[in-house]
Amino acid sequence: MSILLSAGILCLTAHATPIPVILDTDIGGDIDDTWALCMLLNSPQLDLKLIVTAFDDTQAKTRLAAKMLERLGRTDVPIGTGKKTSSEKLNQADWLGDYSLDGYKGKVHEDGVQAMIDLLHAAKEKITLCVIGPQTNIAEALKRDPSIAQKARIVSMAGSVHIGYQGKPKRDPEYNVVADIPAARAVFAAPWDITFAPLDTCGLIQLKGENYLNVSGSDQPSAKVVIENYTNWSNRKHFAENESSVLFDTEAVYLMFDEALVEMETVKLSVDDKGATVPDEKGRPVRCALRWKDRAAFESLLVKILTGK
Repeated sequence: MSILLSAGILCLTAHATPIPVILDTDIGGDIDDTWALCMLLNSPQLDLKLIVTAFDDTQAKTRLAAKMLERLGRTDVPIGTGKKTSSEKLNQADWLGDYSLDGYKGKVHEDGVQAMIDLLHAAKEKITLCVIGPQTNIAEALKRDPSIAQKARIVSMAGSVHIGYQGKPKRDPEYNVVADIPAARAVFAAPWDITFAPLDTCGLIQLKGENYLNVSGSDQPSAKVVIENYTNWSNRKHFAENESSVLFDTEAVYLMFDEALVEMETVKLSVDDKGATVPDEKGRPVRCALRWKDRAAFESLLVKILTGK
């Protein structure tokens, strides 16, 4: 998709052929994955082929993804359960309730990593791996079959190049890298193209006021599912009534089909022992969205995608 900004008007032109996507997500922790999934499902420029749940209690996360897909009428999208790293309770457990996969009509792969590998090899074209959680599943897939790096490109919400959390003018070790540093290094070592939505830009995304109210008041299924989950999210109390939390992962979804609203720069990065992504002449080249050209236009686009208005 291309975006033209003329006289303040947002103009959207869809890709002729949707981009095939595998989403690797730690949905159920921070709420931004839920916003990102709904954004992805509502973006005609993207064709979601598989969701793989990542990190902590991936079995519970698979149930969460299944309930969302069922509510949205998208059980055509297969789900794979990724590597479980803990039994930590989901932050969206209240919305998930006692939902069971019994009777779920969609396809669920017990080994999500293998499902990812198989899909990459079966595809006739290169697939975009959208990674919006710790990169544990991707490292495991590379361990099993290094050749997948020839079959995909990576677009990831990860890292902090110059700007940290909450716009702090100093890089921070970012969660998706810190949570599994060896996995991040393994992904860096593979010979695929990597694009980052780092904290420099994604850490500034937040819907407030009218933007938030347009989503919370919408009767569109994606908007309703997002707001139901946000309302029941265990960290909701930390944010004002008429605003979202920081929606980091939505930028990674956007970067899969367009880059017009951000300034991209190729930076050589290394992952240090604290999980920081540090500019390093000996590092690997990563295309990074370092600055916004028009963040307000992106936030308006997000609202439009979720509400259809």
